[in-house]
Amino acid sequence: MSSMQRTLDGARVLVGVGGGIAAYKTAHLVRGLVGERAEVRVVPTAASLEFVGAATWEALSHHPVLTSVFEDVDEVAHVRFGQEADLLVIAPATADLLARLRIGRADDLLTASALVTRAPVVVAPAMHTEMWEHPSTRENVAVLRERGVTVLEPAVGRLTGPDSGAGRLPEPAALLDAARAALAAPRDEDGGVRRDLAGRELLITAGGTREDLDPVRFLANHSSGRQGWALAHAALVRGARVRLLAANVDLDTPPGALRQDVGSAEELAESVAAHRREVDALVMAAAVADFTAAERSGSKIKKDDAEGADSVPALALRRTQDILRHSVLDRAETGGDRPAIVGFAAETGGEGASALELARAKARRKGADLLVFNDITGDVFGAADNSVRILDREGEEVARAEGSKTLVAHAVLDRLLTSLPEVR
Repeated sequence: MSSMQRTLDGARVLVGVGGGIAAYKTAHLVRGLVGERAEVRVVPTAASLEFVGAATWEALSHHPVLTSVFEDVDEVAHVRFGQEADLLVIAPATADLLARLRIGRADDLLTASALVTRAPVVVAPAMHTEMWEHPSTRENVAVLRERGVTVLEPAVGRLTGPDSGAGRLPEPAALLDAARAALAAPRDEDGGVRRDLAGRELLITAGGTREDLDPVRFLANHSSGRQGWALAHAALVRGARVRLLAANVDLDTPPGALRQDVGSAEELAESVAAHRREVDALVMAAAVADFTAAERSGSKIKKDDAEGADSVPALALRRTQDILRHSVLDRAETGGDRPAIVGFAAETGGEGASALELARAKARRKGADLLVFNDITGDVFGAADNSVRILDREGEEVARAEGSKTLVAHAVLDRLLTSLPEVR
């Protein structure tokens, strides 16, 4: 795949479907994969066909559906599907299917393919809370993760019937993001996702802050939060625990991330300060406002027609806290190397200097371990792709990445690994 193509473009994705009512969500996942030009084959268990029939999967994937090792025998489908796959996604995975995967059963086409494949495997469990929390299930999940399988945390919410709790299948958009992250992740020697962030906790900020002027209006920026989201998904598939501070982001929470929503720069600063000493790394991907209202109006600011059509109110602004620099200084005061700190800088050229020159000066001024710089000249916010240079604290370029935001996220994490403090 070209680095400028989306992660899933041209990828051969095998989608396994377990026998749970959440299988209907997987239909949306398959549509999303196909929409990003992945080559998709669906392998449902026999039980799952009680919920969603083969005709649906064939229509969405444009491929015939098989379930048994005794079908398509001349093509040896139970071996070929697993061998040819670039990625295996199983959604939903029932408690029974997790158990069969853990002990290596191969009594249907899906479990046989799971044994054969050397591609990354993403498993999305869905079941009632009591089944998810049962010691047998937790042990099965732990063993699969130790083997390099990415087992996502289920979502929390309404389940089948009147009960609620942990056990919902994550939304299709979040599953699609997890698939992108796993496909682009570095591999271990067996072909699975390298869990080089296992045992680490990352604090990631994403989105853009909003600074209220009055009850109606606010100052904001164009950040969508997608690069921060890609970082969270990438860190999760590589084994990290992720606390995600989301500033006005309208995206489904990455499965397994502990999300906290914030609004203003002040709220974000308070949340970062509350958690940064607890984590191994702080990744400041959010676009934080440099200015906020000196005084917020308690009522809507009115235009005064009596003063003329061209009259406008004067807005008094003040600087917000430089969260990145403040975090670096706080770390220095503690005398330790925790957390590793990554900043982001969106720059345009100006004042007689190029965007890169301004970013290098910012890297030296901020003092973070890494500064991820992108030139935002042109329409880049909310785009699927990104192009960045990664600078060290002296402003020297140590890496660059171009392509999907998922690929960029993994490039940032690769460099972050060299700056992480010792495991506690």
